[in-house]
Amino acid sequence: MDRISRCSHGVEGVQFGDLRIGSLLFADDVVLLASSARDLQLSLDRFAAACEAALMKISTSKSEAMVLNRKKVECLLRVKEEFKHLGVLFTSEGRMEREINRWISAAPAVMRTLHQSVEVKRELSRKAKLSIYRSIFVPTLTFGHELWVMTERTRSRVQAAEMSFLRRVAGPSLRDRVRSSAIREELGVELLLLRVERSQMRWLGNQVRMPPGRLPGEVFRACPSGRRPLGRPRTRWRDYVSRLV
Repeated sequence: MDRISRCSHGVEGVQFGDLRIGSLLFADDVVLLASSARDLQLSLDRFAAACEAALMKISTSKSEAMVLNRKKVECLLRVKEEFKHLGVLFTSEGRMEREINRWISAAPAVMRTLHQSVEVKRELSRKAKLSIYRSIFVPTLTFGHELWVMTERTRSRVQAAEMSFLRRVAGPSLRDRVRSSAIREELGVELLLLRVERSQMRWLGNQVRMPPGRLPGEVFRACPSGRRPLGRPRTRWRDYVSRLV
């Protein structure tokens, strides 16, 4: 796939600071980027020709188009408002709220599935229940959290989902008026928000140490051109982790 991408490389792409990014690759998945529908069609034609020369074929049933813009724009292509790629939900507005809410909402579904077989089952020890909590519930709740911008609402929802599981393991309900910190101390569980922030700082360190030429590091260090729209600006991930530091 790398060879096909190099053979089909052109001048199309999107400008991000001093970078021009034309495609993103992962295994046999390809994302073609362009600043206009015409450039996208040219890039797609060239990529399809390179695939045909390598005896490969593009799956049209799995191919989607999306316009990333805060405002509605006219486009001749049939585009989608949201698209899931490699387990992450991308939206046409470029927001992460839906992706974050999707995983926070998935955690209670996991909890309902485990309710009868794990949470209230007396035959299972606390150690076994906490092992399931760490191996199943937490990864579902915090999938992709390294790039989350943790607003106060998001922090509150994550903490509520976390304590909903831990209270069932420990026994006391909200009516018993037992503090969350006391339940965590009794179970020997670290505050999940601290774990999330530590992972985000670790990912920041990976970006800073990444050698030149690696795309994630180059994007992190790039400074996009243009002006931000009027109104309260969105909190960028770089600004958020800067406050954590």
